[in-house]
Amino acid sequence: MTTPRKARRSGRVRGSAPHPAPRTPQGLRMGVLALTLTLATFAAPTAHAASPALDWTPCGIPRQECATLTVPLDYSRPHGPTVRLAVSRLRAEGERRGTLAVIPGGPGNSGVQRLTSKGAALMAATGGRYDLVTFDPRGTGGSTTAGCDLPEADRRLATLRSWPGAGGAIAENAARSRRTAEACARNGGATLASFTTANEVRDLDRVRAALAARELSLWATSYGTYVSAVYAQEHPGRTARVVLDSSGDPDPARVERGWLANMARGAEDRFPDFAAWAADPARGAERLAERPGRVRGRVLGLARELDAHPRATTTPGLPLTGGMLLQALQNTLYDDAAFPEFAALVRAAGDTAGEPLVLPAALSQPMSQQDAAVTIGVICNDVDWPGSVADHARAVARDRARYPLTGGMPVNITPCSYWKDEPAEPPTRLTDEGPSNILMVQNLRDPSTPYAGALRMRAALGRKARLVSVDSGGHGSYLGTGNACGDAVVTRFLVTGERPARDVVCR
Repeated sequence: MTTPRKARRSGRVRGSAPHPAPRTPQGLRMGVLALTLTLATFAAPTAHAASPALDWTPCGIPRQECATLTVPLDYSRPHGPTVRLAVSRLRAEGERRGTLAVIPGGPGNSGVQRLTSKGAALMAATGGRYDLVTFDPRGTGGSTTAGCDLPEADRRLATLRSWPGAGGAIAENAARSRRTAEACARNGGATLASFTTANEVRDLDRVRAALAARELSLWATSYGTYVSAVYAQEHPGRTARVVLDSSGDPDPARVERGWLANMARGAEDRFPDFAAWAADPARGAERLAERPGRVRGRVLGLARELDAHPRATTTPGLPLTGGMLLQALQNTLYDDAAFPEFAALVRAAGDTAGEPLVLPAALSQPMSQQDAAVTIGVICNDVDWPGSVADHARAVARDRARYPLTGGMPVNITPCSYWKDEPAEPPTRLTDEGPSNILMVQNLRDPSTPYAGALRMRAALGRKARLVSVDSGGHGSYLGTGNACGDAVVTRFLVTGERPARDVVCR
């Protein structure tokens, strides 16, 4: 039986070679950081023979060209097994000033899809001055992937995230986390073990080399901000203009653990936007309450009722529980456009005499095997997670009392507590050393990467960065929230290199 990670500690020095041979000395998980062991191995792959040139071909996406880049599975074995990276670009339309890499969030998001959805807007904003380039991080999209062979029920977002049961019970979460970790250990192999932030940083530098680019500009979102901040720390001479959009806390002792825990604060920051919308008289019959405070009471009261008496749905074997309702809320808080669907779910779920509920696709549809594996794998490979079930139960009880909108999920036990191996490398500690060429942009009410965590990223980067704080809600700021002030500051920086002399706030 797999036991929690803390109980399996062998006394191995952090950063030394792990016991199982397949484990790669790698280098996010999240994105939300001086690698002791790897200063030599980190530099070696980038100083080593130039990456092969990319063979660009049309790929069925308007104006985009695609290529495949082969990189080492394990950078300490540069001539060993390899993985493939799917790379894509949009060529500059005017006078070219360089290459702007689009770094996706996640972990588990596709860079190619991100460029497809945002490329036209980014090209227009920057006047076509850049070649826009991206890649699918290993484990995602068209790059080499892995799977854990998880059953469908364990690949839904509301089960991959450990939502406690009625009253905060976590026994079922612990059992699912254990079997998920065991399945990933059996089926993921060396490929899954290579899904790390440090390897994504190395892969990004191989893409740069394959482009024959002396330096890259970067626009990174969410977890990608961590990847890009680490890249700028490790390769200070290879970055031009760096935009970090929606940053997490870079505390190297916790990294992804901290990002997950911080979501509780993020939900509290953001919920008033939804409550004000749902209490607006303009909603008419769709209003959830007469006052914003009562919207909160209605949602939390319904979650308690659903934990005690789950509602039948049209998805066989998947009743709506309180945890699932709060996961739907978490999804909703990312974007104002999702408010109506969640309000409709609250109204329907409160009608106990109604027909079986139709769940939003984000709740009912399981993730693919590859998406589930990379979502779990990076966060578990990057950083140590505590293993005591009793300690998690106590943390859940405290968090539920302080942050009821997330029900204890952000501090609950995960598969990482039962993961086969400890991280092969410690996270990078971000500092203020290096060029002063970073611009951060951050919504004040972000449910996923809350403003408080971004302030800690700002403090870590010090003189290297400026922060644009945008008085808006939702996850993702630049070209996302419609804040003209914030967009203008970022665009000016990308186009001209002009950056505010000090931090600014866009109201």
